[in-house]
Formats: sequence, structure tokens, C-alpha cells
Amino acid sequence: MHIPQLETQRLLLRGFREEDLDAYAEMCGNTDVMRYIGNGKPLSCEESWRNMAMIVGHWQLRGYGMWAVEERLTGEMIGRIGCWKPEGWIDFEIGWTLRQAFWGRGFATEAARVAMDYAFEKLQRSHVISLIRPQNTASIRVAQKLGEKLAGRTELLGSEALIYRISREDWLMNKN
Repeated sequence: MHIPQLETQRLLLRGFREEDLDAYAEMCGNTDVMRYIGNGKPLSCEESWRNMAMIVGHWQLRGYGMWAVEERLTGEMIGRIGCWKPEGWIDFEIGWTLRQAFWGRGFATEAARVAMDYAFEKLQRSHVISLIRPQNTASIRVAQKLGEKLAGRTELLGSEALIYRISREDWLMNKN
């Protein structure tokens, strides 16, 4: 499966490569990064590799997925952002996770915006959601900048998650 590349002014969204493992494992092994992701616990290098392989497999099975996000200026892999709906997931999601060294620079919003455009333009989604732990105020701000609104709550992997949502119509209005 060919994974399309997306570009922004500062970022390249591309498929994962084996050489991304060190940066990916550093991100997934960071307690602060992982406290609101999955079960809230950091991953070992081996678990990070399996997680990265799952992301690559998601593209193969669903035809869409998460991209590795690369800072164009440095060529450094800074996180993962994209479309997500593994089996049993509540709905089609746009999700984001960045390495801690890259927080606070607007990268998550910048990359999630082009991922959202891809979901609506190429995948023809009627809506997208983002599942966010209530304590994750930084991700809530990203969702709001993307035009998503709080649409409900759910349980996700044993913890409460907020459901932020945007419809195709609201996305179109935000684009103009």
C-alpha cells in the first residue's frame, strides 16, 4: 500500500520507516507524553516497535492511518498524526501525539489540520472525532483550533474520554 505524503509549511507527513524507531520509542517511552494515551503507561522499545508496526498495518487494512510527522527543517521525526479506526473503535478519529521536545510550537494543530483535510477531501468522511482525556488541556485546545466541538463522553481503554467532533459542513465553513 502506498502511503500518501502530505506537506505543510513546516512539516512532512509520511509513512513510518524502520529508522524512525529510536525517535518513536523515545516518544512512547516518555511518561509525560503517554499519560493520556492508551492505558496511560509508557511503552518499552519493543512495545513501541509493535505499536509502530500496528500503525503501518492499519494503512494496509483500512487504506488510511497515522503518518509519521517529520520537521522539514531538520528531517527529524517528531510524532504521529492522522486517521485512526482500529476494529472496535468508537468512530473515525483524527489523533495526534508529539515528542515532548516539540510541544507548544503549533505542530499538532498544523499537522492535524492537513490530516483532517485528507479525511474530508480524499476519504469523503461525513464527520471526524478526536478522543481526548478530560485532563489533557493541550489536546483539547488543538481540537478546538481544528473547529471540533465537545459532543459527548465515552469510556476508552478503561478511562473517561471526551468526544470532540466536527461535521463536514462545519469543516467546510471553517475552511472558507
